[in-house]
Amino acid sequence: MEVEAWLARAAAARGEHTALATPDGQWSYARLYDAARFGVRELQACGAERGARVAIALPAGLDFAQALHACLLLGAIAVPVDLRLSPAERARITDRADVLLAEPLGQGAAPARSSAAPTHDLDATAVVLHTSGTTAAPRPVELTYGNFLWSALGSAVALGLDPRERWLCALPLSHVGGLSILMRSAIYATTAVVHERFDTERVAHALRSEHVTVVSLVATTLARLLDGGLAHPPSLRCALTGGGPVPAALLARAHAAGVPVSLTYGLTESCSQATSTPVAASSPHRPGTGEGEIDAARAHTVPAGAGPPLFCTRVRIDGATPGQPGEGEILIAGPTVAPASTSEDGWLHTGDLGELDERGRLWVRGRKADTIISGGENVAPAEVEAVLEAHPLVAEAAVLGRADPQWGEAVTAIVVARAGTRLDLGELRAHCARTLAPYKIPKDYMLSDEPLPRTRSGKLLRRELR
Repeated sequence: MEVEAWLARAAAARGEHTALATPDGQWSYARLYDAARFGVRELQACGAERGARVAIALPAGLDFAQALHACLLLGAIAVPVDLRLSPAERARITDRADVLLAEPLGQGAAPARSSAAPTHDLDATAVVLHTSGTTAAPRPVELTYGNFLWSALGSAVALGLDPRERWLCALPLSHVGGLSILMRSAIYATTAVVHERFDTERVAHALRSEHVTVVSLVATTLARLLDGGLAHPPSLRCALTGGGPVPAALLARAHAAGVPVSLTYGLTESCSQATSTPVAASSPHRPGTGEGEIDAARAHTVPAGAGPPLFCTRVRIDGATPGQPGEGEILIAGPTVAPASTSEDGWLHTGDLGELDERGRLWVRGRKADTIISGGENVAPAEVEAVLEAHPLVAEAAVLGRADPQWGEAVTAIVVARAGTRLDLGELRAHCARTLAPYKIPKDYMLSDEPLPRTRSGKLLRRELR
């Protein structure tokens, strides 16, 4: 099935509306469309054609958006490259491309507009993105135009959509959480506010003064904003937060500061969001409202629930009885899932553990591969990390299993204290014992003066902890 090209449609409907706002300037949809059409000609001069893979090694901003949309108009496959990769890591991506864009396409007179509107084939590959590589080497994932369209529709149903939307992206555009903001904004004909990287002061200023209505965050960036004093941003209606477990204690801090959080769970293979909490239902302090209320027994002990599945997305737990809570691997199906990522049974096997509660909300426990088996008992690192990070003197924590002759694997915690504080390990053990079963309490604690290793999108790099 073919649909009118998103950028062409947006330029025709809202030509003077701001498509992209960056610290270096802003472009209207008409300007972006003309720049992208000029870019098509430049790509063709470089040897790109429909179906060719174009590696985009440009910083987030106007030039990146021009190159991305030029690829989409041409029908070439965009392959965003993370500029923070080492030369060898970058080469593994760019060597597979037909064309490498390491310089902007430039500006010039766009070709005359044709009477025939450009189209997108929903079954065709639009973008190749690479997974974040938290536990293994990054893998390429082919996402279609249909994946992005259904993702945008599902997100709009879950979060609502305002024609005056200004969605702030300070996530890498080489990962699905960031790139999806550019794609959704073009589909909606709304504004994407793009920062090259996350800077706490710059993002906080934008939230206070630049009429931002939605921002995409991860737990670490949300914590940094709250630590920096962010409170009651005037235009913000949704801080979409995911990319990994979000401690309930952090969620409570956000609501106390008047930051409206919507929790989300997704991955590259599901084209970003798979589940999201409705904005009004994500507060832990709404007794009696029912929908979205955080179970008091879970507060401060496990990552908060990531909400119900998006529109036309199906989620089930492998091995669990339908309609009854039970923990197992999270499986996803639906039109947002990358076609090559489904197994023979038609489902995306995520490798993540979780459960669906009686209201159909997803609770994410952590990675299946990260599970620690200690004395024959399964321990989810994310659950223990959430408890540790609920301690007022803990800035961040990581939990892993270390080989142990008695336990098989000993639960081990790496803890970073808040600046200017000193942790008492005996008191920290007692804090864990008040909440966790004995076999989940870390046997050993390691204090670190350095921040824990994370990807640019804020995910913990567990493979660098071992």
